[in-house]
Amino acid sequence: MALLKDKVGLITGGGSGIGRATALIFAREGAKLVIADLNRKGGEETAAMIEKAGGQAINIECNVLKPGAAEDLVAQAVKRYGRLDCAFNNAGVAGDQARTADSTEECWDFVVGIDLKSVWLCMKYEIAQMLKQKSGAIVNTASIAGLGANPLGIAYSAAKHGVVGLTRTAAVEYAKIPIRINAVCPGVTETPMVEAGLARRPQMRAVFTKGHPMGRLGRPEEIGEAVAWLCSDAASFITGIPLPVDGGFTAI
Repeated sequence: MALLKDKVGLITGGGSGIGRATALIFAREGAKLVIADLNRKGGEETAAMIEKAGGQAINIECNVLKPGAAEDLVAQAVKRYGRLDCAFNNAGVAGDQARTADSTEECWDFVVGIDLKSVWLCMKYEIAQMLKQKSGAIVNTASIAGLGANPLGIAYSAAKHGVVGLTRTAAVEYAKIPIRINAVCPGVTETPMVEAGLARRPQMRAVFTKGHPMGRLGRPEEIGEAVAWLCSDAASFITGIPLPVDGGFTAI
């Protein structure tokens, strides 16, 4: 049986990379989807790919930091499909590469806003809906940078550590409902965001590859498979974990 048969899922940052790969996997596993992305074209392309494969999806252009946007996003999902069973809070940015003393306040506010505050805002309204249903599953995108140091990326690392804290705290608060809340912590993954960074610093590809014991970077669909499983009933006794999907990076 499909892992997510007849479930309604919401994915932020669904227009590319890990978000798109996860959306396609959710649809393959039987979920009906709301794709949210600031990039309207990317979100529409993801929704079209799902529908072409026989699934159901709508795209909503959404800036998750805009006041009321997260609340409206959940409301639109419920209006369209009647409920919200699972959510993947994945929208994120990397920010500038600089040491802590050289990083700017603008970079801090931008990265922490999108990578941490937006996750909290989405969780706030997703949980409110799931409380009405007395069930649900949420997965947040953290990172290996949220489990250890991330030189030249202080804002990103702080935000991703924050996502782990949000995840654990909310998981304990709502465990008895049950609303399960987990995080995935991807290793360096072949996404447009990572590829853009490697284009500026191509020498880092070999460094990142060597840093993963499996000897390669991750693929977006490998993260998506983990997210789908965490959102499914197969993971019914799992909550509050930051799951590394990192080719062994954090095992060293």
